[in-house]
Amino acid sequence: MVRKLAVTLDERTVEDLDRWVREGRYPNRSRAIQAAMVLLTEREKRTRLARELAKLDKNEEQRLAEEGLGDASWPAF
Repeated sequence: MVRKLAVTLDERTVEDLDRWVREGRYPNRSRAIQAAMVLLTEREKRTRLARELAKLDKNEEQRLAEEGLGDASWPAF
């Protein structure tokens, strides 16, 4: 589903949008803003993942990963 929104942008941003449309980088302002939102969303996901990974204790994670090694329940390869 596509929804229509009204946004307020500073003059410089509008000039950039119009230039990108003139240069053929985007077919219209709406598509340029959509592309920007996709990039921002992806960056936010990566940033959130990095923040969560930074919370991990490397030694504790290593201990947990090695826990149970040598357990007979694992199949031999």
